[in-house]
Amino acid sequence: MPQPNPLDAARTVEELRARVAAWRKEGLRIGFVPTMGALHEGHLSLVRLAAERADKVVASVFVNPTQFAPGEDFESYPRNEARDAGLLQQTGCDLLYAPERDEMYAPGFATTVTLSGPAEGLETDRRPHFFNGVATVVSKLLNQVRPDIAVFGEKDYQQLLVIRRLVVDLDLDVDIIGGATLREEDGLAKSSRNAYLDADQREVAGALNRILHTVCDELRAGEAPPRAEQRARDALLRAGFDGVDYVAARDAGTLNKPEDDAPADTLRVLGAARIGGVRLIDNMAV
Repeated sequence: MPQPNPLDAARTVEELRARVAAWRKEGLRIGFVPTMGALHEGHLSLVRLAAERADKVVASVFVNPTQFAPGEDFESYPRNEARDAGLLQQTGCDLLYAPERDEMYAPGFATTVTLSGPAEGLETDRRPHFFNGVATVVSKLLNQVRPDIAVFGEKDYQQLLVIRRLVVDLDLDVDIIGGATLREEDGLAKSSRNAYLDADQREVAGALNRILHTVCDELRAGEAPPRAEQRARDALLRAGFDGVDYVAARDAGTLNKPEDDAPADTLRVLGAARIGGVRLIDNMAV
C-alpha cells in the first residue's frame, strides 16, 4: 500500500502565516492546538475537538524553555517530532508548526507577559516562573497563528483560566475552548510525564484521582473546604506520595478561595502531588 504523505510542517512565522493566509482567502475557519509534543491521547482529543469546530487545524510542537525553572526537566523532556507528526496526521491536523527556539525567542528578546488574578497561588506557589512563561509563549503563538479558536486541556485548569484571562485582557480575537481531561482506566489523568513513573509509582499515582473525588463528595455533603483539603493531603501521603504541593477547593470561574456559604456546584478541586521525581496535577468540578 502507498504510504500517506507526511504532515505539512512550518518552521518559521513567515511559512505559517502564508499557509493560514491561503486558508483565510478561501473563507476557512482556523483552529489551533498548542502542545509541547510527547503527544498522547489527551492531546489528540484536543485536536479532534478543534477539527469539529474549524475547517483547518494547526498544532504546534514547541518545548517552551521559559516555563521551566533551573533543575526542572527541560533538557530531558521527551521529544520525538516524527512520532508526534504521525499522530497528528491521523487525528485531523492539517499543519504542524514546529519552530526552533531562535524563531520564538530571537537574540535580544526582552518582553514578558505577566498576570495576576487566576495566575496567583496554586501552581505559582511552587513554580513562580511558570505562568509568565506560559502567558508569553501563548501570546506569541496566538499572534503568529491568528486562529478563530484555540483548544486547551482542562487537565491544566489553572492554565486554562490564565489563558482565558489573557485573551480578554489583551483583546485577542480568538475563542478559547476547554477540552475535557482524558484518563487512564484507574482515573489517572493522561500526561506526558506519566512515562517517567515506574511500576510501583504508577500504582500509587492513581490515588490522586480517587482522593480528589472524595474531596468533591465531602464538599457536596456540606463539609468545610479546609477540613476536606487537609484530609486529602493526609490521604495522599498515606497512599505513597512523597509530598503534596496543594489540594484546594476554589471558585471554578476565578480560582479565588470560596466564601463559607459558596454552593458546592460553583467549586473546582485542584491537586498537585509528587512521587519520586514526578509531579502530577489533576482537578475536577465538584
